[in-house]
Amino acid sequence: MGVSKGDLTLKAKAALDSATRILVRTGECKVFGQLKEYETQTLDHIYEKSRNFDSLNKNLAAAVMEEAKNSDVCYCVDGAVCEDEACKIILKKHKDCDICEGISKREHALGLSKLSCGEVTSVSAYGVEALKNCRAACVYDIDCDYIAGLVKERLSDIFGEESYCNFISGDSVKKIKIYEIDRQKNYGLDCAVTCEEPEFLKKDRYDFSDLEYMIKLLRAPNGCPWDRVQTSDTIKKNMIEEAYELVDAIERDDADGMEEETGDVLLQAAFHSVLAAERGDFTGADAITRVVKKLIFRHSHVFGKDKAKDGAEALSVWEKNKLVEKGQETFSESVLAVPKNFPACMYAQKVAKRAAKSGMDFTSSLSASERLFDEVKELIDAIVKEDKAAIADEGGDVLFSAVNTVRLAGVDCEEALRLAANKFIARFTKCEELVLADKKNMTDLDELELNVYWERAKNALKAN
Repeated sequence: MGVSKGDLTLKAKAALDSATRILVRTGECKVFGQLKEYETQTLDHIYEKSRNFDSLNKNLAAAVMEEAKNSDVCYCVDGAVCEDEACKIILKKHKDCDICEGISKREHALGLSKLSCGEVTSVSAYGVEALKNCRAACVYDIDCDYIAGLVKERLSDIFGEESYCNFISGDSVKKIKIYEIDRQKNYGLDCAVTCEEPEFLKKDRYDFSDLEYMIKLLRAPNGCPWDRVQTSDTIKKNMIEEAYELVDAIERDDADGMEEETGDVLLQAAFHSVLAAERGDFTGADAITRVVKKLIFRHSHVFGKDKAKDGAEALSVWEKNKLVEKGQETFSESVLAVPKNFPACMYAQKVAKRAAKSGMDFTSSLSASERLFDEVKELIDAIVKEDKAAIADEGGDVLFSAVNTVRLAGVDCEEALRLAANKFIARFTKCEELVLADKKNMTDLDELELNVYWERAKNALKAN
């Protein structure tokens, strides 16, 4: 039926004239007045018994198809047939239907908006959650304040809540900010919103593709001299530094810091994807596609036939699928695949965990501690003998045994060691504070005197 009075085509009128039964999706739309000369039946009653938008469309389609068993039915919808979800269901099952297309809600809204961008993504407000990042958007069917709120949230994510948009109601259009979409006085099936992004440097919101584009600008001939000369090798350490800074923000429970550092980590990922694309190796889209497919494959207990009742079973399925994905047929291949540049403590823990999957592991943390005692004895013996090579060897065994003991006790070794170091820093700082308070110098004290201050520092920190 189109959107405005006069949108009904000659073909549509001919179809209405020949139909024995005319069904109308809703009589609540303005263009319903075009059918006043015909005997019609609205399907508004179906709206009331439908739980959600999906069931509404299925119920509408079912009603039309049931009526069509005995009559030559003409089903009328506001806007265009191609925009109506119930029509799509009908056409999928009955490809012999005749379509009398009308002016779409998209065309009507864009005609009033006069957007400069020719790349417009259009979607019904009832499916706005699926709207992806785009240069310009048209959202129609904004028929209530709740739906308007959903549209506002999604468009805010894409364009920014302070960005301007066009609010269309019938044949009128006004310019508002996106955060005002759910603050209008009236809503209806003829309400829509259109918006488009401003020029690149003036945008309020950016996505990963924008980040890659920014790096390309910086590496262009008229870009930044530093960015132009970088390679994956020259910036590889930056990723490690940024990852550590993100973890630090997480440990400080600093939400603002986490936002900033997450962005810095993504910057490094985008930089490497741009460099790889320049070499012809892969693109950022390739990397994202790969990780999503990896998640689908490894979560076969969610997307496949495997089952997992708890986190432990889910992890077991993950590890099983990972071996298949990596093409690793032996446990040794899995152990050898642990990155060699991991911090030593993390490296030892990862190696031990992967080896444990073969069954080669201690029965408990307690049994692992017995091996630790033996290794400590061997280290002491090497120290007594002043054998530096043996000290290095046995010292490594002690540390590896300590990792196994802590790991089997259910504690992350890297985290435990970091906490221990931080605890030492706090005690050392307090110890020196107490020494200076007594007008003494740390370097002037012997081991026994330092131990006294150390115990005082420990007690002071416990008291606090």
